Amino acid sequence: MQKELKIALLGYGVVGSAVAKALIENEKIIKARCGVSIKPVIALAKSKKPNALVPISTDIEEVINRDDIDIFAELMGGIETPFEIVSKLLKRKKAVVTANKAMLAYHRYELEALAKDSFLGYEASVAGGIPIIKILKEGLSANNILSLKAILNGTSNFILSAMSKGGVNFKDTLQKAQNLGYAEADPSFDIKGFDAAHKLLILASIAYGVRAKPEDILIQGIDEIGAEDMYFASEFDYTIKLLGIAKAQKDKVELRVHPCLIPKDEMLAKVNGVMNAISVGGDMLEESLYYGAGAGGNATASAVISDLMEFARTNKQKSVLGFVSELSYTLVPKDEICTKYYLRLKVEDKIGVLSKITQLMSENAISIDSFLQKPKQDEIYSTLFFTTHHTFEKSVQNFLAILKKQEFMKAEPFMIRIEQ
Repeated sequence: MQKELKIALLGYGVVGSAVAKALIENEKIIKARCGVSIKPVIALAKSKKPNALVPISTDIEEVINRDDIDIFAELMGGIETPFEIVSKLLKRKKAVVTANKAMLAYHRYELEALAKDSFLGYEASVAGGIPIIKILKEGLSANNILSLKAILNGTSNFILSAMSKGGVNFKDTLQKAQNLGYAEADPSFDIKGFDAAHKLLILASIAYGVRAKPEDILIQGIDEIGAEDMYFASEFDYTIKLLGIAKAQKDKVELRVHPCLIPKDEMLAKVNGVMNAISVGGDMLEESLYYGAGAGGNATASAVISDLMEFARTNKQKSVLGFVSELSYTLVPKDEICTKYYLRLKVEDKIGVLSKITQLMSENAISIDSFLQKPKQDEIYSTLFFTTHHTFEKSVQNFLAILKKQEFMKAEPFMIRIEQ
């Protein structure tokens, strides 16, 4: 049995340095658990790093062409450049571990084909310290996965958790998240829902074998949510969360990422701050919830090293995406998604407006479940809140497009989907 695995870290930022530190500090316990010493011997970085725990190289070709490296940990970020590098390594039958959810969201099936005679681990690509990849591929592999509902982005969850306490708006809460290091200087990848969408697509590949890319699914961010929406949620015992949702319907699956109103007594509603959680509905296990840190150097490093240890134990690939034969789920078109909706409308306060709105709803096959008019206080216009019974996405989008053209509308109509 091989006594030592040599690791090259492709990237030495927050995650890469945390991986190196953990491998060095926990060397004895790691060896005891997998029977092999796992040693980082070189790291790729854009520039030399003072006090680095491993030798640093700025030459990518020098690093990836070393024959003595047993496994490469891709921790660079980005899509196409890492894909090219990982593809080269897999073609040479080199083992690779990656934390790169964006690359996998676009290229996971191509990489799966290349990894047939090698090893590709990606536990760190979704939900950091929660071993959800292994849970779906192994622990729940006997279940028909009926649904996934997940909080997959800590930045958005921190913002929404803070806003739900009242008295804070989106802009100020985002600034606080940036000051605390929870949000990037350009936070759009997180708050627009793209980060969560990439992760959902990876989970959906394991659960359903569905071949979808981000542009194929419904994605909406949290940047238009305001204090009025939090007011409504509180009044009707809801909490607002950014969720990644997958729901199986016979041989079809719907995939979507967007803010949701969810009942306050649901388990996911209680997940606050930067934490992540995934609720899995299976036909045998029913609902189970997996909770933990979704990002950060140590949480991600923990997942990276778990893949390194799996390779040390087995030295072979079981199945990259969990299937050894085809499973034919198709994607539900965005327009055919059916759920309940919350609508916030700012309108002129005059006779006939409410009647016209309900008429337009009826014409678009939208049925009202509840209605609330917020007290005007110092505002010139009235704010109306509606929730609907189940209806189709196409109907709601058509209704909103018509509504925007009405003279009584004094601001863009706003919609959040309801998940119960």
